[in-house]
Order: sequence, then structure tokens, then C-alpha cells
Amino acid sequence: MRDLKAANVMVSPVVSARVNTAAKDVALQLLSGRYSGMPVTDDEGKILGVITELDLLDAVAAGRDLSRTPVEEIMAKDPITADVDTPISKVLARMREAHILRIPVSEGGKLVGMITRYDILKSQIDPTLFVL
Repeated sequence: MRDLKAANVMVSPVVSARVNTAAKDVALQLLSGRYSGMPVTDDEGKILGVITELDLLDAVAAGRDLSRTPVEEIMAKDPITADVDTPISKVLARMREAHILRIPVSEGGKLVGMITRYDILKSQIDPTLFVL
């Protein structure tokens, strides 16, 4: 996968939610942004979790009111992340092992980007879009 690192492939800036954000607001953001999940951070940018469409649908199926449910109660905690210097081959391996679509990227413990399977595939199909 060439010598690409997470920093070469990640999308930045990243839309993220805070733990006290209402799940309904995240659902609206996902619907309007045409993506299926987002990282959850604290006020300093530390990655605390990830929330996905599936998490929101599970909450609805359980009878939860999304307008009264904070993201913290339904997000996946302790998410798999990558550092900006993580090789893309390792990022992809983590995604495959965990059966996940996206990995937040951090630098110095703070969210700086996001990598999806789409981003990795695009980096292999059109390498002129990425700088080594």
C-alpha cells in the first residue's frame, strides 16, 4: 500500500459530537452530511467514542427518545483509533479485524482527521491525489 500514513489519507477537518449532544442532533447531522457515523470528543478534542447510524437505530428500536438521549449513553466507547503516523496498511488491518467503516485519527491525543474504507480505496485507485 505504498508508504502512505494515516495523515496522507485522512479527511480533515472532521465533524464531531460532544458527549452531551442530543442523539437527535447527531442523527440530523448524519442525514444532512451524508455520512454514517462520527467521532465523539471532549472539549479539548480527545476522542471518547464513535456514534453511528446503527447506534441511533438501536436506540430507537429500544424505545429511546433521541431528543432526550445524550450521545454518551449510546455511543461506542473506547473506539479504535489511529495516529497520524500509522501506516495505512495497519489502519486497514484494524478496520478489517473489527469490521468497522471508519477510524478517527489523532495527533497528540486529539482528533485531527477521519479515515474511511472509501478514503483508503481512493488512495490506491488515484494515487495522484495523495502526497507522500
